[in-house]
Amino acid sequence: MGIQEIEAQLTGPGGPFELAEEDVLGETQAVFRNRAGNLRELLAQSAERGDAEYIVYEDRRITFAQHARQVASVARALQERFDVRKGDRVAILAANCPEWIISYWAVTSLGAIAVGLNGWWAADEILYGLADSEPKLLIGDRKRIARLAGEDVGVPVVEMEAEFRELVQYAPNAELPETAIDEDDPASILYTSGTTGRPKGAVASHRNLIAALGLQFLHGLRAMLLAAERGIQASGPRRPTCVLVTSPLFHVSGLYTGALMMLASGSKTVWRSGRFDPVDVMRLVEKEEVTNWSPMGDMAHRVLNHPDLAKYDLSSLIGIGSGGAPLSADLMQRIRKQFPVAGAGMGTGYGLTESGAIATIAWADELEKFPATVGRPLPSVQVEIRDEKGRTLPDGREGEVCIRSPLIMLEYWRNPKATSETIGAGRWLFTGDVGRIEDGRLYINARARDLILRGAENIYPVEIEHRLEVHPDVEEAAVVGVDHPELGQEVKAFVVARAGVKLDTDALALFVGKTLATYKVPAHWELRDAPLPRNATGKVLKQVLAGEAENSFVAE
Repeated sequence: MGIQEIEAQLTGPGGPFELAEEDVLGETQAVFRNRAGNLRELLAQSAERGDAEYIVYEDRRITFAQHARQVASVARALQERFDVRKGDRVAILAANCPEWIISYWAVTSLGAIAVGLNGWWAADEILYGLADSEPKLLIGDRKRIARLAGEDVGVPVVEMEAEFRELVQYAPNAELPETAIDEDDPASILYTSGTTGRPKGAVASHRNLIAALGLQFLHGLRAMLLAAERGIQASGPRRPTCVLVTSPLFHVSGLYTGALMMLASGSKTVWRSGRFDPVDVMRLVEKEEVTNWSPMGDMAHRVLNHPDLAKYDLSSLIGIGSGGAPLSADLMQRIRKQFPVAGAGMGTGYGLTESGAIATIAWADELEKFPATVGRPLPSVQVEIRDEKGRTLPDGREGEVCIRSPLIMLEYWRNPKATSETIGAGRWLFTGDVGRIEDGRLYINARARDLILRGAENIYPVEIEHRLEVHPDVEEAAVVGVDHPELGQEVKAFVVARAGVKLDTDALALFVGKTLATYKVPAHWELRDAPLPRNATGKVLKQVLAGEAENSFVAE
């Protein structure tokens, strides 16, 4: 039985993932007939797992039952101490830690909206996120709150290290809230860089997130059934699922797959914070018998190239997938060689924050045969390639990737213009990414033209350009992405100095780093004497700067 037959059984009448046509925000779409109505229902069900471990972080171990009790207490404290009500926003600004996860579940169980602020943001960016989302409360760790020293954030602040325990102990016998929550009510806001302007807050509903979890469950089951059909299984007794999460919680991979999916599946999660450390990752895999890991950016590369790789027993790993950016064909082959069982079921996929993080998946031999693909659309997901006039293109033709599914975000927070430019008629999402479809498989040819993808972080060049142009000695500046063997891309800045001035790139880097996150500071600089090449409308020709095209424009 092939994948199509397995999928038909799972999604057909009476199947565990039966699909039905229902109204979704005024549009008829395929949805899972049997689904939870909101995230709080999943949280309540998780408490029944009792003493099974949910979160392992440093020397702390939190069971599913303990987690549910702590969430209920924090939710009561948010309600009674800070007057957090349905629809209010609560911002979370911290490195990965149990307090982040507990805060998220407490906020969403109240019908409020959890705002995940990028933990790598500088003070100026954090203040922007707070002004944009207007939260009732900011919950953050000491290190990130310190970035706001001397600034009036305008809302109460709970420091995790000093004050969160009070919330956990506020009402130890509290039940989960009973506020009515509709599946189309907003649950989360995560900030994402687009093709214009400041980062935008992508609003995900309870329906979006539950649909995303359903697709991940469906994929997991169909992969298991397909492996069994082909007689593929790990040697020795099967270990309980244990997932190492090295993606940040303000990113869809860390939050949706790490915190939400693993709670819903009853799986143990292992977390760490701070800079990525390949030795610590290998130590944790061995100690906790980690079965699944989704490395982002250069993480897999750094583990495979570490001189201590052979010192650790990593045989428990049976599942490896890529998060944030696809793995190169060479790296996939090295993973298959080093981790044969995990490599056999290795997967990669495509999705955006705006699309619920998931739209297509390629895995197992399909990925091995077609390493450049990001896979076929998942059930309930439609993918089309369209031209600049919105017309659907045939197979093999390059155009904009468009997605339609129950996972598509509600909107960009308080940004109707950007929303209307991104979500079109029929609730089709225009991704801004360039790709093609061949034999049902999606291939991404390019990210949105101006977007830089460094590791798993989207970087919007105009933010950096605007910062550089504020410098008194800079006449003009342009920023592009340049290829990097491990990170995918790095930031390169082209800068023209004002007449009679000599620029120093180290000083420019310090200037940029005062208001922007470290990963946005250019790693490469090119100082120019001549004006930057532009077209007739004054737009800088970045492909010319990057050496990808000749300047066909003649200045008047």
